[in-house]
Amino acid sequence: MPVFINSKELIFPHPSLANEDGILAVGGDLSCERLLLAYRNGIFPWFTEDDPILWWSPDPRCVLFPKDIKISKSMKKFLRKQLYEVTFDTCFKDVITMCAELRRDNTWITSDIIDSYCKLHNLGFAHSIETWHEGALVGGLYGVSLGKCFFGESMFSVMENASKTALITLSQKLEEKDFLLIDCQVHSKHLESLGAVNIDRDKFLKYLERGLAHKTLRGNWEVFNLDIDSQ
Repeated sequence: MPVFINSKELIFPHPSLANEDGILAVGGDLSCERLLLAYRNGIFPWFTEDDPILWWSPDPRCVLFPKDIKISKSMKKFLRKQLYEVTFDTCFKDVITMCAELRRDNTWITSDIIDSYCKLHNLGFAHSIETWHEGALVGGLYGVSLGKCFFGESMFSVMENASKTALITLSQKLEEKDFLLIDCQVHSKHLESLGAVNIDRDKFLKYLERGLAHKTLRGNWEVFNLDIDSQ
């Protein structure tokens, strides 16, 4: 049974106490301190506008190891056309807002979520990857980075392969930086087609412990754009 937590206590139960669906706790708040504590313990928020805050730690856990990103022959051909420009951290709020708007009828990205993750971005923990076509934002994703782990939250696309392009670029950059994994949270066929796999929660927590032993690459990731421009 999920544990009720209040906003005065900065604490979570152990992830192993989550129910069969993966729900661990109910309540609390979306302060930056609580969000960072959650990610450090393999926990993430996921709820709708009318629900209380729900905290999850599913078993199994879907992850993507950066070196294992799958790029199909057709996608390689598409990327060679160089239709898109990809950037890091140039318009975080626009990306998270687009993720919310394109799921307007079924979204967990509430106004409170947007406010909280924008604060995490300003603190240098949350990052966006943007895909552009002729100056227009057409795809992207956002997530949280701690140690050598990146916790993906959501992505969007309004043109063909725009979010895939962002994820592939992110994976390649994270591999360069020796990141251990991208947390994809919950399995989907789309993520599986890109190389994501399910692993046991205990194994995920061990990876997380290893990743958090490293210093967080905190700050604005726009510096990565210089690397992209030079390629």
